[in-house]
Formats: sequence, structure tokens, C-alpha cells
Amino acid sequence: MQESAARYKDLLMELAVGKKAVMVTVLEPQTTLSPRKILLTEDILQPKSSGNDLDEELCRMARQSLQTSKLLLYEDGCGSKFLIEPHLPEPRLIILGGGHIAQPLAEFGAKTGFSVTVVDDRPVFANTERFPLADRVICESFSRCFDTLNLNGSAFVAVVTRGHRHDLDCLRQILPCQTAYVGMIGSRRRVKAAWEQLLSEGYTQEQLDRVNAPIGLAIGAISPTEIAVSIIAQIIGVRRLGPRETQATLGNQLEFDLAVLKQLSAESHERKALVTVIATKGSSPRKAGAKMLVWADGRTVGSIGGGCSESEITLIARNVIGDGQYQLRRVDMTADAAADEGMVCGGIMDVIIEPY
Repeated sequence: MQESAARYKDLLMELAVGKKAVMVTVLEPQTTLSPRKILLTEDILQPKSSGNDLDEELCRMARQSLQTSKLLLYEDGCGSKFLIEPHLPEPRLIILGGGHIAQPLAEFGAKTGFSVTVVDDRPVFANTERFPLADRVICESFSRCFDTLNLNGSAFVAVVTRGHRHDLDCLRQILPCQTAYVGMIGSRRRVKAAWEQLLSEGYTQEQLDRVNAPIGLAIGAISPTEIAVSIIAQIIGVRRLGPRETQATLGNQLEFDLAVLKQLSAESHERKALVTVIATKGSSPRKAGAKMLVWADGRTVGSIGGGCSESEITLIARNVIGDGQYQLRRVDMTADAAADEGMVCGGIMDVIIEPY
């Protein structure tokens, strides 16, 4: 168990710096009380890497899992079975500007699964009382705050400052970075002026084309709350479907359960069971990647959707703790079953329950 906790601690370190990784669980043969965990980083999974001695086909499957964001069950033909699980960094919403739009935007971001950071250079706007759901509130100038923001592929950046000069300070730092999303508030005239200035400074049209400006979906929003709704809706669309140019080819990303991953990384001698959603069909309440930890006394962290089905899986998980053998189960929430249990969701979830 301690070895597995160390692997999850290493995983969290990779994710914290914006890198992807794959956790491989050796389901069979099971030589210990808990399935063995193998962490494969992006560097190790490079085709020419010499950083591992794993079977090349397993590495190829891990690369495929990372590229498609899909969990895979793999059998090597020699009696070994593996769960291959890609992990992407936690999505971060970085709000540059702490004004009236930033308040509801930070709230919506936190409630839709983003780690929220708010930056403003005015103490009266940059404080935790104003943004209680934000993970970080930074009081710093827009030209100097970027040293602490770590802009990378997990960052969704909303530029909602109070003026043209601050917009430019932000964009000069953002444009060279490969963020997941960047949007800037402002009228078309304000956007046009910003583009002309940045082009004159040597920034490319290709860099500017990545910026969603004016920011948000065109829903006729007027009030700060309505504008925040339009912004978070656009950001969710990019998160779940990909950038505009690739939306037709990308599916939903995996669920991300940071609280469960942190619990998995903690050293403990308590026996637990780890439940992971590995595939879904229809309108299931959680998607692939969702996790839940179950203790022998019935305590849980995380969720696979709630309701009677989760209660049933929790009971099975407690049995898994006792016998030490993983199980694959199907949770059926299609029309008849869902109606019997009073559930609003339908669909099917396949879950794996492993001792931990």
C-alpha cells in the first residue's frame, strides 16, 4: 500500500507542473494484497525512451490511452491484465481582473470543476473575502504576476481587466504560452486596437487568432452575471470538446477527482477499496475516470454518481476489502432501472473495484 501511495504522490507532482501521465494497474497476476501500480510519465512514454523495461505493446497502449484520454483494459496474451488510466492536469481557471464580472465567474468556475486563481493589483479587489471559492487570490500587477501562474496546457485564462493597458500587459505574457484557452473582454473597437498594437510589436496573427475576443458565447448577455455565464459556457465547451478547430474530432475528457488522488497519495495502513468508472454509455451521472474510495466502516471519499447504484457498489467494495480480489461490475441506470430507483439519470457505467 505504501508503494502505491508513493506512485500517486509522484503522479500528483507530475500533474502539478502541468504534465500528463499514465497510471498502470497490474490486475493479474496479483502478487500482493493490492494490485501493483506503475507510473508512466510523458517522458518515459516517448517512443525512444530507455526509462522503462516494460513490454513495448503495453507502452504503446499507454501512449494511445494518453492521446485519446480513454481508459483501457489490456491483456498481453501471457495471463497478465492491466488497467491503463491516463491522468491530465487539473483544469485551472485564471481570472485576470477582480471586478464585477470576476466575482460570478470565479464562483461558476469553482462549481464546474476548475481550480480558480484570481489576480488583481488592487487590495480591495484581490482578497479572499471577495472570492471565497477561489484557490488562490493574488494581489500583484498584471505585468509581474505571471512568474507564479505557470501557464501551460491546463490553464484557461480569462482577461477581464479594467483597461486597455492592462489587457496588453496580460496578452504580452499569455500569447507565447500554449494555454488551453484564452479570452479577453472588451468591445470590438477595444479588441481591434489591442490587435493593432500587438501586431506592431511583432506578435503574429496566428497567436492573436487563439484569443476568444470579445470573450464568451454570443447570448446577448448584459449584466455581469450573464456575461460570466457566457464566459464559463465557452470555457466548458473548450474543455469538453476541444478548441474550435478540433471540436468535431474530440470527445469528453476524463473526470478528475483531486480529493481522491490526494487520499490515495497519503500513507496509511487502513485497508480500502478504490472504485473507478472505466466506461460509460448514455446519460450516466459520472464519466470515465470518476473515482470513489471506500473504507471498511463505510466511509467514502469521492462519488460515482450517488443513489442506490452507488450504495450497491459501496457494499461490493467493502467485500473486496475483505477478500482482496478486484471485481468488474456494470451499473445499469437505463430507463426501467432508473425509474425503479427514482433516479433522473439513465445510462450504463462499467466500474472496477480494487483493494487498496
